[in-house]
Amino acid sequence: MIEPSRRSAGPAPRLLDSPWVAAALAVVVLGLAAILILPGLLGGSGPGATGSPGPSSPPATATASPGAPTFSRPTPSPAATFTSHTVRQGDTLNSIAKQFDTTARSIAWWNRGTYPSLDPESETYDPDRLEIGWTLVLIPGIEVDDTNPPTPSPGPATPAATVTAPPAPTPTTGAVATRLPAAPATVISHSSRTTPMIALTFDMGGRLDPAVDIVQWLIDHDVHATLFPTGKSGTQTTQGLAALQLAAQHPELFDVGNHSWDHPDFRDLTAAQMAQQLTSMEAAVSPILGTTKPWFRPPYGGYNDAVKAGVGAAGWKHLVMWDVDTIDWRPVADGGPTAADIVAKIRNNSQGGTIVLMHLGGWNTLEALPGVLSALEDRGLIPVTLKEMLGS
Repeated sequence: MIEPSRRSAGPAPRLLDSPWVAAALAVVVLGLAAILILPGLLGGSGPGATGSPGPSSPPATATASPGAPTFSRPTPSPAATFTSHTVRQGDTLNSIAKQFDTTARSIAWWNRGTYPSLDPESETYDPDRLEIGWTLVLIPGIEVDDTNPPTPSPGPATPAATVTAPPAPTPTTGAVATRLPAAPATVISHSSRTTPMIALTFDMGGRLDPAVDIVQWLIDHDVHATLFPTGKSGTQTTQGLAALQLAAQHPELFDVGNHSWDHPDFRDLTAAQMAQQLTSMEAAVSPILGTTKPWFRPPYGGYNDAVKAGVGAAGWKHLVMWDVDTIDWRPVADGGPTAADIVAKIRNNSQGGTIVLMHLGGWNTLEALPGVLSALEDRGLIPVTLKEMLGS
């Protein structure tokens, strides 16, 4: 009788070795995973969901993902401020108001302290009366509330629709700012006598025939100089404007100072009228040559304590005179100098720090310039601008 063969001894069979048991366990694991993961994939809704990321949530990073929008905070709009407008030929309050998106009556309210004829509360109110050269202050895009108008006396500007009257405009920018009382302008007729520098200065107003030729000669010979035009001659005449525009092409050669709007004697003006003359000239000339501050030359060379105070209060620190006057504005027939006379006067009277007065409309100035330059060279004197000689 044959006995059945025996199997060799080995490890006891395990439950997990059964394919059926392993399959059942896989189903259970997949079911548990679905319970844990699906709520997060569906937006965190469901039992036990919270606002905090769970273990399966990706870590937060500070770097935006590609294509995400980048936001920048908008810059706040600047507060409304006063600006200025110099009255020109053909201007009316209505045309100016339209240009600056305000009303004619608002402009009248803002300027009644400076120009009484624009006071809506006055019996002499005349909104049709404007004079060329007046500097009007206003806030673009703002209208004055007639029930609460500005007071006649200028005060600090405010950005609200109902405003107080402005102070005098700051000529450099046209903006309005409250200023502390200013010191009187300092009178300067020369600089240090130990310097080899000399300042050639040229007034402009009245006769203009050689103005462009004089400026061109100075450019051609690399001569530094300071110009003192009036606003009216420098911007409302063909020759004057051409001379200033030519000088503007060479800022390395020329400084510019203020010689008033139309050359009145400042000793006959009020402080407000002085400021009007200075700011009107500044508003007209500064776009061409830059600011005229801190230099002012009084018409006719006329000044007193009141003029120094008024000019200083308006914002000009220095009242520039001279120590050599060529009197070149006077024709020879009336006792004025020839070209040789001009050269001799400068040669014999100039020294370190001298400020020479000449005119762009001088009768024999252009012909004298070659001799003047030669005389200065012989004396060891170097022509410079006021800024180069005085600093500020």
